[in-house]
Amino acid sequence: MPAKRTNRRSAIARKRFALPTINWRALLSGLVACVALAGVYKGTIWLLDQPIEAVQIHGTFQRVPSVRIEAALEGYLDEGFLSVNLRDVQNRLTEVPWVAKASIRRQWPGVLDVTIIEEKAAARWGKAGLLNTRGELFIEEATHLPVELARLEGPAGSEKLVAQRYFDLQQRLEQRGLSINILSLNDRGAWAMRLSGGFDVRLGSTGIDGRADRFFRALDQVLAQQSDKVAYIDMRYTNGFAIGWKKAGARNASIDSEIGPHG
Repeated sequence: MPAKRTNRRSAIARKRFALPTINWRALLSGLVACVALAGVYKGTIWLLDQPIEAVQIHGTFQRVPSVRIEAALEGYLDEGFLSVNLRDVQNRLTEVPWVAKASIRRQWPGVLDVTIIEEKAAARWGKAGLLNTRGELFIEEATHLPVELARLEGPAGSEKLVAQRYFDLQQRLEQRGLSINILSLNDRGAWAMRLSGGFDVRLGSTGIDGRADRFFRALDQVLAQQSDKVAYIDMRYTNGFAIGWKKAGARNASIDSEIGPHG
C-alpha cells in the first residue's frame, strides 16, 4: 500500500508541473506577418512622405512682414510632407513680429495650409513698445508707432495692470467724447492721466476706483461745458477734488478743501 501511494503522488506531481506545448510554427508565422506589416507600413510612409510641394498662407494682415514669414518657413520646405513637425513650424511663426497666432495643417497631397492672425495694437508702452488687446507687450522696440494710440507707462512687469486700467477708463471716457492720451503708474503706485481735452487727472495711489467714479461725476456735473479751460483736476481728496484752470490768474476752485490731497 505505501508504494502505490508514492507512485500516485509522483504521477500527480508530473501532471501538475508539466510544461505547455508551444506551437512554434504558428508563432513564427505570426512574427513573419508582423514584420511584413511593419515593412508595408514603413514603405507606405516612405512613398507618401515626399517633399512639401507648396505652402498656402491665409490671413488678413498689414504689419506682419511677409519676408519674415517666408524665412520662418524656408527651413521646413525640404522636410517630408508627413514627417514635418507642425508644432515646430507653428512656434517658429509665432516668433515673427506682429504674429498673434498661427495654425498649420496638412492638405493632401503635399501642401501646408498656414493661417496667420495678426496682433492688434491697443496702446503704446513707454517710448517704443506696443501692447496688444490682452495687455501683453508683444513688441519692445517698434520701428513704427501708430500716433493715434495712447501711451501707457509703468514699472517693468506692470503692463497688464496698466492696460486693464486703461481699457476700463477709456470705455467710460469714449461715452463722453474724450479719450486718454497718456496713462501712467509711477514707482510709488500713483496713477495719473492726460486726456484728449488737454488736461491732466491726478488719481493718486489709493482708492482709485472710487476716485475715478468721483472724477466722472465731476466731469458730467461740473466740467461738461468747460473742460477745455481746465489744466488739471486733482482727485486726491477724501470726498472732493481741486481744479486748476488754464488761464493765467484765473480762479482755482477747490471742493472739499477741508482736507488736503493725499496719495
